[in-house]
Amino acid sequence: MTHTQSLSAGQRFADSVLTLRPRVAVFDCDGTLWSGDCGADFFYWEIERGMLPAQVAEWAKARYADYKAGKVDEDTMCGEMVTINAGISLQALEEAAEEFFPAVVQQRIFPEMLRLARELAATGCEVWAVSSTNDWVIREGVKRFGIRASRVLAASAHLENGRLTERLVRVPSGPAKVTVIQEVIRKPVDVCFGNSIFDADMLEIARRGFAINPNPDLEQVAQAKNWQVYWPAGTKS
Repeated sequence: MTHTQSLSAGQRFADSVLTLRPRVAVFDCDGTLWSGDCGADFFYWEIERGMLPAQVAEWAKARYADYKAGKVDEDTMCGEMVTINAGISLQALEEAAEEFFPAVVQQRIFPEMLRLARELAATGCEVWAVSSTNDWVIREGVKRFGIRASRVLAASAHLENGRLTERLVRVPSGPAKVTVIQEVIRKPVDVCFGNSIFDADMLEIARRGFAINPNPDLEQVAQAKNWQVYWPAGTKS
């Protein structure tokens, strides 16, 4: 496929969404707006820079290895990747995200998803990001997509004196994505985009669900549900 052809396919996909004239759009982030897992990337990036106490960093690396081995569930791991930062100021984490995202993730953004989100926002559509990755990195990333910080619903913890605590606010993953949409957005979702099985519940409640760069398990569900599947350029040969 040539570069011109891939752009054309991307524009055709965007047009198919825009013709629905959605008023509310919800995007997952990792794997949907960009490739890879920026939550895990930030986790290792901050450890390398000594942002976490050595004892916490060693525990967290072993814990993440257990997660990868299937010994820790998704919701627990996503929450702990936030709460390991207890005691660190939100300002410090936001400043770290400002350095991290352009250096590590920005080059992995799917151009056609960037274009689609911006075009939706330009029409007056409410564009939201719902993610189980920490909210400081997601807010930094999605501002490139025209998504306001106030429309980011990501994994987060309560603050005390501007510093993170171990008390979680939310970890939007699986059914919890639906819960936060219902509690915060409180409007019907017209279009929803996700890449993993943990997005299936929120795709189900949308007027139109789109599986973007889907993992095999979500691709199977998408075929059964007749959700449109779209592969951004370079994600599938």
